[in-house]
Amino acid sequence: MIRALAALAVLAAPAAAQDVIACDWQASAWNLAEPWEDNSRTFSNGSVRIAKLDVGEPAFGGFFLLVLSPPYGELGERQCRVLTFPATSGFAGIDFDRLEAAYDPSVGLMFTVPVRVFAMTNAVEPVGAMLKFSLNQATGAISPRLELGD
Repeated sequence: MIRALAALAVLAAPAAAQDVIACDWQASAWNLAEPWEDNSRTFSNGSVRIAKLDVGEPAFGGFFLLVLSPPYGELGERQCRVLTFPATSGFAGIDFDRLEAAYDPSVGLMFTVPVRVFAMTNAVEPVGAMLKFSLNQATGAISPRLELGD
């Protein structure tokens, strides 16, 4: 009974372990989830691309989200960022088909996508969560929030 109550408490609370990191080995082209056309979408007239990455291992966290977006560098390249859970591993799953986007002029682009995470160090099964993040194209700031529970 105590374990069930503890699990419910974890599911009801937001988790703060998601990170935004500069592109590294996770963002390699060979990690783009196949088929590419189903796991990559563009927004803001093509200036923003969100893609699902699958690095294979670890099995409990092999999925990441790639974000290519303004601001642009000196050579015209977009910034490259990866959303992780936590920085050392990824998500247990990402339901990329259900990625939703909206725009608020005061915030920027806002994204929501269902994910699965191992929320506790001794968890046996991943739990559903909703990854929400905003992107300010003027500054490049990405602000993620993870809400546990589907």
